[in-house]
Amino acid sequence: MRPLRTEPLTAEAFAPFGDVLDATGDFRLINAGLCQRHHDRATLDFGDARAGISIFQAQPRALPYSFDLIERHPDGSQAFIPMTQNPFLVIVAPDPQAEPRAFLTNGAQGINLHRGTWHGVLTPLHSPGIFVVVDRIGPTPNLEEHRYTEPWTVLAP
Repeated sequence: MRPLRTEPLTAEAFAPFGDVLDATGDFRLINAGLCQRHHDRATLDFGDARAGISIFQAQPRALPYSFDLIERHPDGSQAFIPMTQNPFLVIVAPDPQAEPRAFLTNGAQGINLHRGTWHGVLTPLHSPGIFVVVDRIGPTPNLEEHRYTEPWTVLAP
């Protein structure tokens, strides 16, 4: 077992891998001043394909959490937006040979993974694990997987 500690998900720490989707920072008021619009929070990238919106329902996991699989989507970005206010685990790595990082969302954050970012599978920590996923819909495969020879175990902070 190779231990990996979680860290809080912040825009600065996550920037090499993608965008944090949350309602912080600058905004403008819309809808007669009753709604804050936090504008253009992610760089969506689908290459020569189109954007699709899917609903994922993933089984919840618990910490400590053991994993040996990461994946990436070389032809498009992928956004995960929870439909509940529960934290979820986000595992990312610069490449399969580098040590991964484990981020813990605060329950009011989603993420957008940049095109080609190595990441773990969708890992909700509470039920129901329902997410809106915005990603590439195209005619060619958009998935590469890597299995570690020795699993990592994500530990609570």
